[in-house]
Amino acid sequence: MEPDLLARMDRWLPDLVAGLAEVYPDPAVADRVVELVVRAHRARPEHLRARDDARVLRPDWFQLPSTIGYAAYADRFGGTLQGVRSRVGYLAELGVTYLHLMPLLKPRPGANDGGYAVMDYRSVAEPLGTMDDLEALTRTLHEHGISLTLDLVLNHVAREHEWAARARAGEQRYRRYFHLFADRTEPDQYERSLPEVFPTFAPGNFTWDEDASAWVWTTFNRWQWDLDWSNPDVFCEFVEIVLFLANQGVDCLRLDAIAFLWKRKGTNCQNQPEVHAITQALRAAARIGAPSMIFKAEAIVGPVQVVEYLGTGRREGRVSDLAYHNSLMVQIWSALASRDCRLLVRSLRRFPPKPTTTAWATYLRCHDDIGWAVDDDDALAVGWDGHLHRVFLSDFYAGLAPGSFSRGEVFQDNPATGDRRISGTAASLAGLEEAVLAQDPQAVDEAIGRLLCAHAVLFGFGGPPLLYMGDEIGLLNDRGYGDDPEHADDNRWMHRPKMPWEQAQLRADPRSVQGRLFDGIRHLIATRTTLAALHAAVEATVHETGNASVLATVRRHAAGNVVQLYNVSEHVQVVDTSSVTRHGMTGTATQRLSGAAVDLNGATLALPPYAAWWLTASPP
Repeated sequence: MEPDLLARMDRWLPDLVAGLAEVYPDPAVADRVVELVVRAHRARPEHLRARDDARVLRPDWFQLPSTIGYAAYADRFGGTLQGVRSRVGYLAELGVTYLHLMPLLKPRPGANDGGYAVMDYRSVAEPLGTMDDLEALTRTLHEHGISLTLDLVLNHVAREHEWAARARAGEQRYRRYFHLFADRTEPDQYERSLPEVFPTFAPGNFTWDEDASAWVWTTFNRWQWDLDWSNPDVFCEFVEIVLFLANQGVDCLRLDAIAFLWKRKGTNCQNQPEVHAITQALRAAARIGAPSMIFKAEAIVGPVQVVEYLGTGRREGRVSDLAYHNSLMVQIWSALASRDCRLLVRSLRRFPPKPTTTAWATYLRCHDDIGWAVDDDDALAVGWDGHLHRVFLSDFYAGLAPGSFSRGEVFQDNPATGDRRISGTAASLAGLEEAVLAQDPQAVDEAIGRLLCAHAVLFGFGGPPLLYMGDEIGLLNDRGYGDDPEHADDNRWMHRPKMPWEQAQLRADPRSVQGRLFDGIRHLIATRTTLAALHAAVEATVHETGNASVLATVRRHAAGNVVQLYNVSEHVQVVDTSSVTRHGMTGTATQRLSGAAVDLNGATLALPPYAAWWLTASPP
C-alpha cells in the first residue's frame, strides 16, 4: 500500500469505523469498505493524485474568499458537456472557481424530477454526452482553476434503475435495497407522522407497485424509490459510486435529499442521527481514496439541525464540508419585500457556530422553489405573526400584494397546511421583469439595485457564494416553460430557462441591464477576493442598526475586520455612526466596493437606496 494512502488510512480510518459501527453492527462491513477504497485508489489517475497532494496541503481551498460558485443545468447552459466545455472561458471571465452542474447522470426516460430520478450513476444522460466527455470537461475546468460539483442522489433511485428492476424481478438481495411492504399496515403507521413533499402532484409517501407486489416507499414521486440505508450493501454501493465519480475528476458531491435517508416510525423521517453517522463514514472513505473531494449537504432544515450536517459534538468537522444557508436566502427576500431587516437579524442569530473547517454555501436563488421558512417565534419577537408574514411573502412575490414589484408564481399551494412556495428567477422576483415590461427606467434602476444589494449580502457573508445561471445578466422568467409537456405541471421550470447567449453578449455594453449586472457582480467578486476577513473559517455576526431598513454584518479577522451596511429599501436611510464605530472602527473607513472614504466622526451616516458598504479601517 502506498505511503500516502497509509497515512490517510491512519488519519481517517477511525472516523470510518466509528461511523459504520453506529449503523452496521457487523465489523466485517468496515473491512469490505476498505477493500473498495483501496481498489478505487489504485485506479485513480495520476493527475488527480497530484490534485489530492495539493489539496491535502491546502484543505481550506473551498473556504477561501476567492471561491465563487456558479450553478446550472448542463443542457440549459451549454446544450452538451462539450458545449459546457466551450463556455468555460465565460465562467473564468466572471471569476467563477466552482461550477455546480445540476443532475447530469443518466435519469429515467420521461418525467424524472429534473434529473433527480437516476437510472445509472455511472453513465451520463445520453443527450449530454459520455463519461469521457465528463472527464474531458473536468480537465478543462481544472486548467482554468474551476472545481466541479455534481449531484449525488442518495435517498432514492429511479424505478428503472437496475437495482429496482431486479427487486421487481424477485431477487431478494435487491428487494432488501428498498422499503417494500406487502400491505398498508406499516405504511399507514409511518404516514401518521410524515409530511408530503409534493402534495399537489405526488401525494402520500407510498406507492403500490404491481410488478413488485408491494407498497414501495416513494417520498418524492411514485417513480423514485427510497433506498433502505439500514442495509450495508446500499452503503457499499455508494462508496463505489462516490469514488468512481471522484476518479472522473469530480471535486465535490452535493448530497441530495440527505435528510431523508433514515426511516423511523413516529418521526417525520428526516434528520435522524443515523444520517450523520452514514455521512461521516462515507466522507471518511472519500478522504482516504480521493482526498481532494468534498461533500456539500443539501439539507433544507432549521438552524440547529442544519449545523449538524457540518458536524457538532464528536462529529465536528467530520460530516459534510459545505451546507446550504437556506435561512439567509429566505431572509434576504423577506427583508427586500418588507424593507425590514429585524427578522433577518433575529433568525440568523439563532445559528450556533459551525466548525471552523467548514463553510456555508450562500445563494439568492437556485433551481428549486422558495419555501418561506419563517419561524413563528422569530416573527413574534419582532412583533409579527409568522403565518401572516408567510402569506404576505407568498402574495408579494406572486405579484398579488399591493405595491409588489415581483412577478413570481405560487408553487405547491397546500390549503391543509397553508404552505405556498414561490417560483421565479432572481431578476423577475426582484422587479426587473415588471420594470422592463412597464418600460420604466427608474424601476429598472431600483431592480438592479435590489439584485446587487442582495448579492452583496451573500458575497459578504462568508463561504462560497453560488450564482444561479443567468442571475449575472438578469435572466427573466421563461413564460413558455409549459410548452414542454414534461415541464407543464411544474412551474419551477419557469426559472430554469436556457441560457440566452445572445443576451449574454450584451454584458460588454455597460449601459445595458446585462452589462450593469455582470460588471456589478464581477466587481463584487474581485473585491471579495481581496478581503481575508471573508475566509469561511470566520463567523459572520448580524446586528440591528436602529433603522429597520439597514442591516449591519460584522466579520472579525486578524488581518483586519470588515463592517458591512446594507440598505434594503429604495429610499435614503440614515443610521447612527455608532452602527460602525461600536465594532471597533473609528476615524475614517474605506468603502471597499467604491473606494470612497467614509468619515466616522459625525453623528450619522446616510446610505443611498440599496447601498452595500463593505467598510475596512483606512490605513493611517
